[in-house]
Formats: sequence, C-alpha cells, structure tokens
Amino acid sequence: MNILDLDAGNTFIKWQVFGTSVRGRIGHHELDNEAWPESVDRVRIASVAGERVNRSLRDFVQRRWQLQPEFAKTSALACGVVNSYADPSRMGVDRWLAILSAWQLARRACWVVDCGSAITVEQLGNDGRHLGGYIMPGLQLMGQNLLSNTAKVIVDHSIEGFSSAPGVNTSEAVQHGLNLLLESLAENVMRRAGDQPVYVTGGDGELFCTLAGGAIWCPDLVLDGLSLALGE
Repeated sequence: MNILDLDAGNTFIKWQVFGTSVRGRIGHHELDNEAWPESVDRVRIASVAGERVNRSLRDFVQRRWQLQPEFAKTSALACGVVNSYADPSRMGVDRWLAILSAWQLARRACWVVDCGSAITVEQLGNDGRHLGGYIMPGLQLMGQNLLSNTAKVIVDHSIEGFSSAPGVNTSEAVQHGLNLLLESLAENVMRRAGDQPVYVTGGDGELFCTLAGGAIWCPDLVLDGLSLALGE
C-alpha cells in the first residue's frame, strides 16, 4: 500500500511516501506543479496551515487520487503519551506528532525542539507525560517583526556565515542578534535537559543542533508521527 504523508506548515508543505525515500517540499500554492507519485492508496495530513490551505489540500487529493485525506488531530492520550493540555485541541498537531515521535525514540524523559516559523520546546517525563512547553517566534519571524516595526533599523546587505559577535553595522547587529538568541536558547535547553535526549526538527533545526552540541537531528519528527496518530 502506498501511503502519502504531508506536513503542512506555515510556510511549506513537506511530503513523503511512507517507508520510502520518495519525498519533496513545496509552497502552499505549488500543489499542481509537484511531481507526485502516480499511485497512492491513502493520504495522511498534519496541518497547521489554516482552513484555506486545508481545503486546498482536501480538494487536490480528491481530484488527483479520488481519495479522502485523513487529517491528524491532537488527542489527550496516544502511544503512551499523556497530553498536558486540559483541552488537547488547543495544541498544534505538529507539536503533538513531534512529541509522539520523540517518545517512540526515547521511551524516557526527553525534550523536543521544532525550529520552524515558530520555535517550540517540549518536555516529556519518564512516564510519558507531557510536562509542558514553550512557543516563541522563529528566527525569520523575529527578523521580519523587528524590521517591520522599527523605522530606523535597516538591513541593507546580506551576512555570510554564522556569528553571534557584536555587529559593527546594522545588518550584522540584527543577524548576529538573532543568532545570539538561538545560541542562548540552545545552551539553555541543553543545560536543562542534562542527560536527557533532545530531539530537534524544523527548518533551523540543523543550526540549533550545531549550537546545542549533543542534540539529535530528526528532520521528519512530524511526518513520522502521522503513522502513530492515524495508524499504518
């Protein structure tokens, strides 16, 4: 059976054929332009992209493969993980699926970091209980917000390489400041985690792992969680 898994984030849609190396990444408006697999028997979707994108995905799947896609939902309990939210529907499904995947990998206390449009940090206890988490703007979002709300902060050239040293022009000061925030977060999470594993995903996740030293890069945590939430 060919199962197509999709992770629709705020910026991109990642997809893979379950159990294979066939995968891709596209923008929300590029569905008809992607080189999709010809034969698909089932489509599972994790989406935090909003109802408009969800409707487009639903219509596309029905038109392309004559299938009704299955959308994952956050629940109070799954795969040995207990959600900390009184109302589980208030937790983004991407966070939930990443937590489920991390628990399957660790089976003990661990941390989960997703460095996407937003950065989320989750903590799991030894008994599988979600102990809570943090949500903060991602690097790109922080930079955009800074520039759109401060008339005198002007970034007029690109910065090559990574540095958190004090900047000697505004462009460096902004980029190095964002780097410093991510560096500080990585150090803080690793200090709190101690000997507990830290699993990292998301677009800036590899950079986080470089800064964290010992964190585990897992680019498909959310996609891998679809089979746990919806079954194979």
